[in-house]
Amino acid sequence: MKILDKYLLKTFLSTFFTVFIILFFIFILQSVWLFIAELAGKDLDLVMVLKFLLFAMPRIVPLVLPLSVLLASIMTFGDLAENYEFAAMKSAGISLQRAMKSLIIFIAILSVVAFSFANNVIPYAEYKFINFRRNIAQLKPALAIAEGQFSTVGLYSIKVNKKSGPNGNTLTGITIHKKSAMGDGNKTVIKAKNGELISSEQSNTLKMVLNDGYYYEDISPKKYEDRNRVPFAKSSFKRYVINIDLSKLNKVDVNDASITNTNTMLNVSELNYTLDSLHKNMKTDILSFSENINQRIGIQRSVKVVDPTVAPIKKHKALPGDLLSLYSNDKKLAILSFADSSVESSLLSITGTNTELENKQKNINGHILAFYDKFVIAFACFLMFFIGAPLGAIIRKGGLGLPIVFAVLIFISFHFINTFGKRISQENGLTPFLGAWMSSFILSPLAILLTYRATNDIGLINMDVVMAPFQKIFQKIFPPSK
Repeated sequence: MKILDKYLLKTFLSTFFTVFIILFFIFILQSVWLFIAELAGKDLDLVMVLKFLLFAMPRIVPLVLPLSVLLASIMTFGDLAENYEFAAMKSAGISLQRAMKSLIIFIAILSVVAFSFANNVIPYAEYKFINFRRNIAQLKPALAIAEGQFSTVGLYSIKVNKKSGPNGNTLTGITIHKKSAMGDGNKTVIKAKNGELISSEQSNTLKMVLNDGYYYEDISPKKYEDRNRVPFAKSSFKRYVINIDLSKLNKVDVNDASITNTNTMLNVSELNYTLDSLHKNMKTDILSFSENINQRIGIQRSVKVVDPTVAPIKKHKALPGDLLSLYSNDKKLAILSFADSSVESSLLSITGTNTELENKQKNINGHILAFYDKFVIAFACFLMFFIGAPLGAIIRKGGLGLPIVFAVLIFISFHFINTFGKRISQENGLTPFLGAWMSSFILSPLAILLTYRATNDIGLINMDVVMAPFQKIFQKIFPPSK
């Protein structure tokens, strides 16, 4: 039996690692295509590009690993069934479960490794990846100006229609928004037909020379009613020079990491700690808001205890049902106006707080989903194996033909359901637990059914059961002749 286990394990591992490498390479190419705008034309050296790809690789593993297990299982067991090796095993008294024993042990080890990888390597790589992307833009701000979109460099937001020249330093169709020193928005707009970008890695200044343009600046008068009379100031120029101070930006270290607030960067223990803090913070906000709104509308939380030794206060005369009848018309109008403004203010406060609490709940849901994702990838390896192995034994086809079709269909279904469930739970449509595990719950019965049918030598579809109702109808319409 050890010889058989070694043979099956060797066959499966050779197929699995081959499929994994091919799929990993395909997904890496997809990542390069997605981030080509950040890599192309940035004058990055080979080491920085390799770092970029190295930090992007671990996030691909949760997609590649289950698909590799599924495809390798279908190909391996389909090839064994196609060559009648399973028939020889069964004739020798070896069941499908016994043949899968060594592979089940390997999948169990692989699941533990996948969980450890998702819990330790992926958060660290995500941490480095996000910070590395930010640092590239800050390290070379002169090259971070992209065509057709606004790029933030210091206090300026710059958009160019076209970049040309050997180093992309000749600009055409320039629009610049300058942030106000007071921090109250963009007060200055500069437009120019063309210009030149002059920068140096040794210099702390990014110099922009603009030609043939206009300079617009909003003027804020002291009196609000004067805004319509003095909307903005406008001037034209033949040549205009902007010097952007990059002393702080150029001190960026590409190995520096200061962004730490995304849930994908946390492991299980860190997620537990963060979730506990988020829940406490949300409860505190709810209590604080309830107390504030109660005080605003005059509801007292405390109940006064009546002292029996104190003489009771005499009851006043009952108030009329219509309290407004006690006041004059002017006072009635003032009271109603005050009540209307109070209600409107309370509703605005409730709406704003509700939106804030919903956003906090979405943040909590995202952290919970990140927590369950680390376990889902481990279970997905088991699930894909128990779908792929019996399916390959049933269809009896190896190679790269029919197994790829089945593997792609099953994995797309798994990935779509997983993404759909997480999106709904992120918006509070489902609990995060159900959203994260939805794909596993839906496909688990399929794995059980396929394992049962493969163990009992039942085909994928029993055509006799499908055709029996149609045969009965056909016999009733056209009865056999005696």
